[in-house]
Amino acid sequence: MSLSQKVPVATLGVPRIGRRRELKRALESYWLRKSSAADLLETARALRVENWTEQCDRGVTIIPSNDFSLYDHVLDTATMVGAVPPRYGWSEGEVPLDTYFAMARGSQGEAAGLDYANHGNAVTALEMTKWFDTNYHYMVPELADDQAFALSWSKPVDHFLEGRAFGVHTRPVLLGPVTFLKLAKSPTRDFNPIALLPRLLPVYELLLRRLKVAGADWVQIDEPALVLDLIPNEQDAFNFAYDRLSQAAPELKIMLATYFGGLDGNLETALSLPVAGLHLDLARAPEQLEAVGRLAPKDLVLSLGLIDGRNVWRANLRPILDRIKPVVAGWPLERVEIAPSCSLLHVPIDLELETALDRDIKSWLAFAAQKMGELTTIARALSEGREAVSAELESSTQAAAARLTSPKVYDPLVEGRLAFIDEDIMRRKSSFAERSRLQDETLRLPTFPTTTIGSFPQTPEIRNARAAHARGELSYIDYEAFLRKEIEATIRWQDEIGLDVLVHGEFERNDMVQSFGEQLSGFAFTQHAWVQSYGSRYVRPPIIFGDVSRPNPMTVRWWRYAQSLTDKPVKGMLTGPVTILNWSFVRDDLARSVVCRQIALALRGEVGDLESAGAKVIQIDEAALREGLPLRKSEWKHYLEWAIECFRLASTGVCDVTQIHTHMCYSEFNDIIDAIAAMDADVISIETSRSQMELLNAFEKFNYPNEIGPGIYDIHSPRVPGVDEMANLLSQARERLCDSQIWVNPDCGLKTRRWEEVRPALINMVEAARILRDAPRGP
Repeated sequence: MSLSQKVPVATLGVPRIGRRRELKRALESYWLRKSSAADLLETARALRVENWTEQCDRGVTIIPSNDFSLYDHVLDTATMVGAVPPRYGWSEGEVPLDTYFAMARGSQGEAAGLDYANHGNAVTALEMTKWFDTNYHYMVPELADDQAFALSWSKPVDHFLEGRAFGVHTRPVLLGPVTFLKLAKSPTRDFNPIALLPRLLPVYELLLRRLKVAGADWVQIDEPALVLDLIPNEQDAFNFAYDRLSQAAPELKIMLATYFGGLDGNLETALSLPVAGLHLDLARAPEQLEAVGRLAPKDLVLSLGLIDGRNVWRANLRPILDRIKPVVAGWPLERVEIAPSCSLLHVPIDLELETALDRDIKSWLAFAAQKMGELTTIARALSEGREAVSAELESSTQAAAARLTSPKVYDPLVEGRLAFIDEDIMRRKSSFAERSRLQDETLRLPTFPTTTIGSFPQTPEIRNARAAHARGELSYIDYEAFLRKEIEATIRWQDEIGLDVLVHGEFERNDMVQSFGEQLSGFAFTQHAWVQSYGSRYVRPPIIFGDVSRPNPMTVRWWRYAQSLTDKPVKGMLTGPVTILNWSFVRDDLARSVVCRQIALALRGEVGDLESAGAKVIQIDEAALREGLPLRKSEWKHYLEWAIECFRLASTGVCDVTQIHTHMCYSEFNDIIDAIAAMDADVISIETSRSQMELLNAFEKFNYPNEIGPGIYDIHSPRVPGVDEMANLLSQARERLCDSQIWVNPDCGLKTRRWEEVRPALINMVEAARILRDAPRGP
């Protein structure tokens, strides 16, 4: 290959949400019946065009299509193959848009006026869980043992043709059939959805043929399951699937995309598949490049995932070029693509939107748009020689050096405090049995005590007041008065409906991580750096750039005010160290375990201040503990050791009478139940409503000793569950747990819901608890 021939640049996928969160506004307007389906679809089309234009302008040469989704790409795939559970009332033809959203969000039915679904009766949403070890949530496909599949949505073909009409020849992106089935679940406990592969493949074969007829020459098929620990029949499933798919449309080349880790034991399987290209995550697993370069056939196109698609740090480009030089030197350069490690879905859109960031910190960062520039620079260095991009290479070198030596990054006092951590300070003074007796005597709560997870609706009025205060249009005094009024009304209402342990509502907090990071040293914050968590729920993760400490108390003042309004206990509400870590963009110059210990030590001081102020119940949310679990089981032990250590470091400095709660979001617990028990929280609340209490099986089999709040109200759906539905879930919990263990609460915080939904749902929840108190325990 001559130096004049360009090495192609691919992105694998880009953010869907729009530079100004246009998709969020369009979705929520549609759900509230303020706009039409046509309006929503036009906004989506405009965003796709904007994304294609941006990539073209920034030098990307392999541009994806079908990476856009109205809600979630796994849900798109389930809809595309006709995997729609019977309760949604669909049988054949194209799946209606409102059925799609009912699968995502549930539906109360038209009569309630809460959703836009064309169902006469309320239906629950699909389960939701984390996409591998990211903070993105996907909708879990529900597949029956006798599941039938059919091509029920031509979205991949439609989007390819849309791009072609716009003048862009795209590479369509599909979620691979094996990964799709591995992410799915069946109502039959012992049934493995992988067994459905022979039924599913004809749909993929038909789709590939249609893409070829439409004019596609390549298709990107994402199989991130290849970085997991696979058993032999799952490896065989890949061989079976790709033997079939490679023959469906022989002229259509397949780029098999793996990411979030290395292939390791699946390398031989991946290299044996009849595909034209293989994408490697070289940010998470740079060591795999040498083996691939040595073992892969030379006619295979290698897509090198060199730029981290999951973090925001600017790359130091010269070491990257040095690292790949030995492999590229022995590989046909016409068979090399430059790409991020994974889709850019997981990073913000454009750093240039950030006008208030510290100048030095901004110079260390790269968002999706800037990462495209980094990819283009690497490709040009390979195609034209390093001299052609010497200025860009020097700039990245200087930025890396400046960050490494900046006094903004390092605080010797933090390092000194970490040196005094030992095993003794990470243990509660007494056993749970002794603590529980003292807490019962102090709190005097009824059986099946009721509470919420922490936040209450962030209404438009609250968001507007916060924004007005930030702009200087609402004075500090007036903003404080507004917040006090909201807190007082919420405390009074909780008292009125009979909740047992109250919360102040968190109206002063913009986000459960950001609100703490803003009060800790070592964090930076953005104005427009939104990333998608699920559906229309977007977050602005803090950026941890330096050593972390707590200059002042963070929550005590608002807790003290809320507690002054009631005789019932009000929970002190904190976000735990592991969750703050996992829901932030974390510095990459220090081990994550060390950063987490810094955060935990800061929170330990806050817990102590809350207790000194009189708090008897303190909740330290670890919603993201499991999502940080490495994808390979061989790495679990190390992660869990330091993660649990950090929770204990934050929580164990209190007296026995102080009750420590924690909360965990959508997670499977069977395989980490020992670690959860080692946290030694007095009460843990978890998601169980969508899974119909299935997640409690882990606690039952383990004989979990402490107390548990199995969520009985799905807050990710607008539907209001009835009293009988909640009481039934509690009855199922009683079959697995002792009455003295069970708390009654929603699945998660209520920040994203509306009061019109929250009020009746919590009233029903309190009534369900009362019913259970009066119901005798079965034999």
